[in-house]
Formats: sequence, C-alpha cells, structure tokens
Amino acid sequence: MSISLEVPDIRGLAQEEGIKEDELKAVLEASLLQAYCRFPDALPIARAEIDGKRGTLTIWGKKEEDGPEIDCTPEGFSRQSTKIVRSALRQLVRHTEDEKLFGSFLNRKGKLITGVVQQDKRDGENIHVAVGETEALLPKREQTPGEKYSHGQRLRVYVVAVSRGLKGPEIIVSRCHPNLVLRLFEKEVPEMAAGQVGIVKVAREAGSRTKIAIKSNVEGLSGKGTFIGPDGSRVRSVVSELGGEKIDIVDYSEDPASYIASALSPAKVDSVQILSREERKAVAFVPEGQLRLAIGKEGQNARLAARLTGWKIAIQPSYK
Repeated sequence: MSISLEVPDIRGLAQEEGIKEDELKAVLEASLLQAYCRFPDALPIARAEIDGKRGTLTIWGKKEEDGPEIDCTPEGFSRQSTKIVRSALRQLVRHTEDEKLFGSFLNRKGKLITGVVQQDKRDGENIHVAVGETEALLPKREQTPGEKYSHGQRLRVYVVAVSRGLKGPEIIVSRCHPNLVLRLFEKEVPEMAAGQVGIVKVAREAGSRTKIAIKSNVEGLSGKGTFIGPDGSRVRSVVSELGGEKIDIVDYSEDPASYIASALSPAKVDSVQILSREERKAVAFVPEGQLRLAIGKEGQNARLAARLTGWKIAIQPSYK
C-alpha cells in the first residue's frame, strides 16, 4: 500500500536545492525507516522506498532474512510520514547551505573581508560582524586594545579560522593579527601583487605600533618609497584603517647587522656587533641621545625590533 508524501517532485527539488537526487532520496528513506521502526508491529527487516516522480512511499519488510518481502506500510502513516519528510528536507537543505557557506569561507581563511558590526546585547565581550548572509565572530582576544566598534560600522577584518559548528559554519576574525597589516598593504600597494616588492615580516603590538620589514625585488625600485606612496598616501591609508597605529617601514637585509640597525628605526644606530650567530645575539650601539628612542616607551621599540629580526638585541650607548 503506497502512500502519498505530498511533497514536490524529488528530482526537481534536488536540482533546485543543489543536492544529488540519490543523496536526497537516501536521507528521506532513512528518516522514514526510523519512524516505521518505532511502530509496535514493525517487521525486523525493512526498507523504505520513495517513488520520486509520484511522490509516494512504500515500506517493504521481511519477518526473517530468507523470507518473502511484503508491503508493510502502516495504515495512518501518511500524515506522519509527510511531516518526517518535510523535517528531513529542511535539515538537509540547511546542511547543504551550511556546507556551501563553509566551503566559500574556507577559501577565505587568511584573507581580508569586509563586514558590518552587529552588536549583540546578550554577548557583551564579543563583536558580531555580518558578512553577506552569514555572521563572523570577532572575539575579545582578537580585538585591538582601545578600539571601539559601533553598530552598523563597516569593518575590515582578517579571517583567522573557519570551522564547522553545531549551528553552522563558525568564522573567527581578527583586528589584532599581524597579517591584517600585511593584507591592508596588499590593497594599497599593487606592486606587491606584481612581485616587485614584498613584506618579509610583520611585528605588531596592535593599537600601538607595528614594524614591517620590506624588500624590493626590482633593481632601482625603492621599497620604502613604494610602501609609503606619493606624499605618504599608501601608508597613511593603512594607518587610518588601524585607527592611527604607528607603522615603521624597515628595509630587510640578509646581513643581520644591517637588518638590526634598520629594525631599531626611528633611532639612529652607529654600529651593530654580532655576539653569536648560533644564539642570535647582538649588541646595537647608538648615540647616547638616541638611547631612549632606540629602546622606546616601556621597551616597545627594542621589543618589536627583536621580534621582527628574530635576534636578541642588547642596546648600549656608543661613546666617541
């Protein structure tokens, strides 16, 4: 006894939702079979069969493995089965949409996206950012210290992680990640895409100061000039996006002494002595009047220079 499921054509529905017809039928039949097995008189061996074109269901069952298969569709199963099918359809469509969304954002991990701030009174610490039809999360740990976010504000963020969650894809974004600075410069400096200049390393204390080590791959092309831009327009645009965060643009060098000297800018360095290449230890000698500038407020300039170069840098005054 086949019963009507009162659902649209399975093939048409599968095409409309971008789901494989076989997958759709298998999910629906599995859901219906589970419901049938809860009936008191359900046969121990059974299968559900959907006629996709007619939109009907038949339950086939056996009392034993070698026994004959008979139509055992329960009476009164029609209304219940239709509800089950519609529920399974909603879940499958939602799962399919989530998988598409997950795939699209997985490809954007490590990239820059723009969204709109959505404040959630139930979540006081985290910031929710609407990106198209989905929502990304800017957790407290990924926010820039001192930065304020207002409802409806357009915000550029860096995609840190994309994962599957219980309620769909979970997208974690950041405003304090060092690579946010790198991606912002990529937007401003077309020569980066062309491979003419590049950023070797970023050292950042978000909301306060960033140092970037850059290099030119074209003879005669000024790396610093390219990143600074005409009248400082390129670096100024990035600084503005970061809320006034200071940015030091440093020339990268394969020679550690030269690299360390550049990394300590804006302080002037007289000389750098390499103490141990194995332990990556060095001493930078600076004019006495530049000592405070080289170390920086609360040691920030020296700390960022060490992080940028990967060297342990002691700073001493040079006496002449």
